[in-house]
Amino acid sequence: MLSSSLIPANSTSYAIGLDLGGTNLRAAAIDRSGTILGRTAGRTHFSEGREPILADMVDAIAGLRERFGVGNLAGIGIGVPGFISLREGIVRNSNNITAIENFPIRDELSRRLNAPVILENDANAAALGEHWMGTGRGINDLVMLTLGTGIGGGIISDGRVLHGVNGMAAELGHITVVPNGNPCGCGNLGCVEKHASATAITGMARMLGLGDLKSSEVYELAMDGNERALRVFQSMGESLGILLAMLVNTFNFPLYLIAGGVIAGWDLFAPAMMAEAKRRSFTLRTTDTRVERAGLGNEAGLFGAAYLPWCK
Repeated sequence: MLSSSLIPANSTSYAIGLDLGGTNLRAAAIDRSGTILGRTAGRTHFSEGREPILADMVDAIAGLRERFGVGNLAGIGIGVPGFISLREGIVRNSNNITAIENFPIRDELSRRLNAPVILENDANAAALGEHWMGTGRGINDLVMLTLGTGIGGGIISDGRVLHGVNGMAAELGHITVVPNGNPCGCGNLGCVEKHASATAITGMARMLGLGDLKSSEVYELAMDGNERALRVFQSMGESLGILLAMLVNTFNFPLYLIAGGVIAGWDLFAPAMMAEAKRRSFTLRTTDTRVERAGLGNEAGLFGAAYLPWCK
């Protein structure tokens, strides 16, 4: 069941952005100034197969379009998790929503809505949202890391998402930071998401004998001064620092953003992260390169999806 929140319609040019997650679906009509005109949200029926997911996406978009009009609709953008083949509009791999894999989701949604649809990776959309209306506003070159169950990434270059030849650039969570480290589902060893994500936090806590805890519970222990829990965040920060130094040395961009639910533990992991990154990056040590927390929270993907029609 979708729930809606709307303000009175007007003639302002707007776009519709939809952010599809493993548990929630959210859509919004947003005007060119970044004002949310209306929104709708509901649960993702990912366990019920593809059709309920598609139906909810179409209903959410169609409802907003009906309310705010077709004539002034700039376009429809959708952020989805996973590896996306942009040319074909197909999600090749999505760990959380396998029902939409290897299916022409962009073209099917376009057919049902009778309108063009722009498909984008959710982390890329979030980075674009931060560039448009968040901490990266006015900055055309930035990198964003999203720390959650895994680690996602987005790169904005000259104001546009950096896609690579197949649309699969910026899979930053799968950069190696620990040679021969923890095995990852991608087939690699030592990916940063296996050493610095929420999943990694719970795994390290278990290895240190703290029990089967949620990452938030490990955080609470660390805030209470538990030395083993503190060591978890120290290790996490060091892994992130290695990755951050690689990114700074590679791109020489002015801004690197850290986003996602795990940044609640910023004060615990950021000192180790920055110390390690500065140790490994001359650029970071000697320039005014910024490393900051992202500002839009879980709204970033929604803003970025809506912005897609204006930056194509």
